Amino acid sequence: MRTMAHADVVAVHQRLRFPASNDSRRIGTSFKHEHLADILDARPQETFFEVHAENYMGAGGPPHRALESLRHEHPLSVHGVCMSIGGPRPLDSAHLKRFRDVCLRYEPTLVSEHLAWSSHGGAFFNDLLPLPYTRETLALVCAHVDQIQDVIRRPLLLENPSTYVRFASSTMTESEFLKTVADRTGCGLLLDLNNVFVSATNHGYDARTYLEQFPLDVVGEIHLAGHAEQLDDEGDRLLIDSHDRAVSDAVWSLYEHVIEQLGPMPTLIEWDSDLPEWKVLWNQVMQARMRMMRTSANSTEEAVHDL
Repeated sequence: MRTMAHADVVAVHQRLRFPASNDSRRIGTSFKHEHLADILDARPQETFFEVHAENYMGAGGPPHRALESLRHEHPLSVHGVCMSIGGPRPLDSAHLKRFRDVCLRYEPTLVSEHLAWSSHGGAFFNDLLPLPYTRETLALVCAHVDQIQDVIRRPLLLENPSTYVRFASSTMTESEFLKTVADRTGCGLLLDLNNVFVSATNHGYDARTYLEQFPLDVVGEIHLAGHAEQLDDEGDRLLIDSHDRAVSDAVWSLYEHVIEQLGPMPTLIEWDSDLPEWKVLWNQVMQARMRMMRTSANSTEEAVHDL
């Protein structure tokens, strides 16, 4: 894989221009190559597309040609899944440089990663694993976020996880942990509402209570996705953040609840497996747009009425 020389990086930074996606009313979706022809034919408006950085770390080939064709008309969001920000070992410097090169190449409007760990002893796992919310972990995560932001030269959005276990050693809540990371590093947060609902259901707490404690003032993007339901070994309900189906009614309700407080916010529909036809995915985008516009309009009318 080719990485950029230092002189190339400096030259790119000197010309870098970030597209105007901080348009808060944009609703986007995951980009899958199976949908490229339909997207180019439909030419959807006021949208953006998210890609996983790891799929574009090669120097060229069909993935880059497809993304270049999309990039001409639509803003992009780059989402990392292998940085292992919560892992105990130093970040993989080669991976971080490749991540930076993807950001330089495509000038995404949003860049994000997960509050999770996914590597150990040089091996990468196909899972985003939870971490204990302790002072020691906090210092580690903050150092890693600072390092990433120094390398990519822009703010990172850190995503709240979906979790299936909790650590007895935790000394702070997830919301407290994320708020402190944002305060110390200047990063933003990616609020994944499906993750909120999955974790709340699995651990037996109320999702709206969680959101009351969440630092909404530093949220830069919202994710919505579908989840699978099954039973654990004890026969209790267990939700899996599967990204393989439509957004549930419960998650739509949380979305409207948050938009009431934040107003319009860049929102992404994630659908990563068991892919539907493009028209089905686009219908989810339109549902999000309708709900965002309706809810924010109602909130504005109520605020004016209260004056």
